[in-house]
Amino acid sequence: MRATPKTYPYEGEQRSGEAIASLWAKRRHPGGSGSAGMRILIVEDEQDLAIALARGLRRQGYAVDIASTGEEGWEKGEVHDYDLVILDLNLPEMDGLEVCRRLRASKPDLLILILTARSRLEDKVTGLDLGADDYLVKPFHFEELTARVRALLRRDLRVREPILQVRDLKLDPASRTAWQGKRRLELTAKELSILEYLMRHPGEAVSQEKLIEHVWGEDADLFTGSVRVHIHSLRRKLGDDAENPRYIETVVGQGYRLRVEEGSV
Repeated sequence: MRATPKTYPYEGEQRSGEAIASLWAKRRHPGGSGSAGMRILIVEDEQDLAIALARGLRRQGYAVDIASTGEEGWEKGEVHDYDLVILDLNLPEMDGLEVCRRLRASKPDLLILILTARSRLEDKVTGLDLGADDYLVKPFHFEELTARVRALLRRDLRVREPILQVRDLKLDPASRTAWQGKRRLELTAKELSILEYLMRHPGEAVSQEKLIEHVWGEDADLFTGSVRVHIHSLRRKLGDDAENPRYIETVVGQGYRLRVEEGSV
């Protein structure tokens, strides 16, 4: 007998954010279900749900920020460059539909997924007419939400830039795969995120702060050695050497740079 997929108990029985996050972790898509370098904003005033979604999506390789009011969500959406906003409608300070309208007006390329308890047809039509790309009603299956996130990001990535290439390195943001020549690279979600960001800025010195912002999210600790550890692991998988780098060089006082030509500076 097949088990019925779990739904988030928006009404009725409550489940702790930690327990929900553990369910997310068990449902990772084969090969990793996140998309490297993608940054998501969750605008949700129900704290347990917001924390659970953020933890689950981070485990899948996304950088995730949270806003608990409509005003905060609109401000963060205006200031930061997000790929996707997961937006509740019943928000304090500013209604979600108004947040959607403002963000769509100022950032036409931003993907918006409405996640709400409002299930009336007129609410769905209004949300989509105001610029939302998708609309999901609570309670929801976790698998469906993540599938919709993947589909939206995959569709957008294919329109914007199917394949990244720098020298013999190739990276497909839609399928989250990378190659060195003909060899497929076995990278973790964070390593893939770092490589993608460097490949989007070839020849540029990228600071540790920028990598943390785009790979870990705004709440990451700037003083940890996480970036250095992941860069070391990425270099090892590329067969690179920090002392005589072919791909990733350390720029003293500035960060890291992906060389556009072997031996270039």
